[in-house]
Amino acid sequence: MLTDTYPSEEEENKTSEFDCPSCGNSVSVRDYQQNKVICEDCGRVLKAEIKDRGPEWRAFDQKGHEKKSRAGPPSTETIHDKGLSTQIDYGGRDAKGNKLSPSRRNKIYRLRKWHKRARISGSTDRNLAFSLSEINRMSSQLGLSKSVQEIASKIYREAVEENLIRGRSMEGIASAVLYAACREAQIPRTLEEIAEVSRVEKREIGRNYRFVARKLDINLPPTDPARYIARFGSDLNISGEAKVEAMEIIRKAQQKRLTSGKSPSGTAAGAIYIATLKSGERRTQREVAKVADVTEVTVRNRYKEIAEELSEKIEA
Repeated sequence: MLTDTYPSEEEENKTSEFDCPSCGNSVSVRDYQQNKVICEDCGRVLKAEIKDRGPEWRAFDQKGHEKKSRAGPPSTETIHDKGLSTQIDYGGRDAKGNKLSPSRRNKIYRLRKWHKRARISGSTDRNLAFSLSEINRMSSQLGLSKSVQEIASKIYREAVEENLIRGRSMEGIASAVLYAACREAQIPRTLEEIAEVSRVEKREIGRNYRFVARKLDINLPPTDPARYIARFGSDLNISGEAKVEAMEIIRKAQQKRLTSGKSPSGTAAGAIYIATLKSGERRTQREVAKVADVTEVTVRNRYKEIAEELSEKIEA
């Protein structure tokens, strides 16, 4: 794996500091509502009156939480300085809420300008600031989660540390690592979709992805074609039964190794086309090809291969 795995809240409450005398299980769960440590297996109370590690104050809405919280946001890979630097506010008031005089306002403006320049001083900082903002922009347009952005940003930082950016466009490497992050997180996004929101062509993204994967020793399995079914099916407005049928067709094709060396989106498109014919929700090859961003020839070829090998009975 390329990234560190962070424990979820449920995993964080599980500890191994107590061994249950009843069943011998070493995994316990902290119940902060009852202030107890409980065996996960048999439910025996191992310790009572544990300390609450939460804040000593209470808040009933997000605004109150932000007002009472005394800690800043967690560090993140998506900002060039990992979000650990300070910022000078653009408001025209001091800490007591009083308005600033014109002379003090001009002084704060100059301080803010030099502070911003100091944050991005070297070429590496400028590189990271530009490229990470590009990753953020493309992720927003593709509707990707924050975790995918974190993975992409971490891969890009590794590429910068290995000096892989020299002689290549920052936009091309940023697009390539975003594609790698989608594959690592098992998010179905094709090179064509990345190229649509990027400022570089698909061919350059693919070339940069292969280069980065080779240099950083990134070995990712091909994307499962079944992961495209839900999104393609929703765009085609087909029923849940047709989607399930398409997934079953892909599973059978994978068992017979019909998907090896084939584009996952093309295989998904062929399976959806077969499923719509079998379920009576016929969609044309052009409609399926447009949604999957492949050619009609690809849909037709995948459809013929799968139908012949699996002997699917289709009523046209």
